[in-house]
Amino acid sequence: MPSDRRTFLAQAAAACAGSTLLATGLARADEPNSRLIIDTHQHLWNLDWQHLPWLTGAAEVLRRSYTPRDYAEATKGLNVKAVYMEVDVTPAEETAEAEHVIGLCRSKQQQTIAATIGGRPASPDFAAYLKPLAASEFVKGVRQVVHSDDLKPGYCLQSEFVRSVRLLGESGLHFDLCMRPTELSDGQKLTELCPDTRFVVDHCGNADPKAFGKQPSASKTAPSHMADQWKRDLERLATRPNVICKISGIVARAEAGWTADDLAPIVNHCLTVFGPDRVVFGGDWPVCLLGGTLRQWIDALQQIVGERPLVEQQKLWHRNAAAFYRLKL
Repeated sequence: MPSDRRTFLAQAAAACAGSTLLATGLARADEPNSRLIIDTHQHLWNLDWQHLPWLTGAAEVLRRSYTPRDYAEATKGLNVKAVYMEVDVTPAEETAEAEHVIGLCRSKQQQTIAATIGGRPASPDFAAYLKPLAASEFVKGVRQVVHSDDLKPGYCLQSEFVRSVRLLGESGLHFDLCMRPTELSDGQKLTELCPDTRFVVDHCGNADPKAFGKQPSASKTAPSHMADQWKRDLERLATRPNVICKISGIVARAEAGWTADDLAPIVNHCLTVFGPDRVVFGGDWPVCLLGGTLRQWIDALQQIVGERPLVEQQKLWHRNAAAFYRLKL
């Protein structure tokens, strides 16, 4: 499966019209998948057998299991297919997590059709861990969250980490960049060091709605970054041809009472600098529940992009994801 930059650009250019929300009435008879949403950031966890250290001290709404049945309820009335996103289990449980979600995909009885699995690229055992899992048609990429308190800036630039991310490209897999918004320049450097690996910037670069618009003055907490710096760093990342942006995650950081107008500056900047062919939708459920339901996020995003050309909306909702993740729909 080739992963050089020319191939990446060709695939991105091939991602064309196809989808929007059920509620919009934009479906066309000649496009059987036109009502489809591909959620590229679906979390599932079962606390009966999984251990998620980051849940310690998390909001109560997250300190319970979230199953495929719960996700089906959260997306009721919508035609949604999902790409699972790893949930930062303990390293000892990563293989079990990956095998479990591969089983979900293989069963074809759930909405989950592919997966971005967890992994520790800085580990000397990463190649051995990856090899059997990369053979699965359902595994599309790897993520390690690098904004945890125990990981310092520059962590993703150490030599072992870089070698492992290059291995992902050789294996036809991508790497998700989930980092502090003040460290996007580290992500840019990593994409330059690994030009034959494809990357996804998670959560709009972890942009904080409190840094934009009316929310900063009303907020009880300071924003985690300055808006102008985030804009510049994201623009630099967008110049890298091997990078796409996931429109996700920002609801979880939004203040109570947020509206689509509060999220629009972030979404619109991402869509502008990455362009219509290099953006995908992510629900970030159930983490999104920190700020709103999945349906509220979908409705808000539709409101933000509703005036854009239909073809661009369709690319965001599913066509780009189908091409990038090489999904069999």
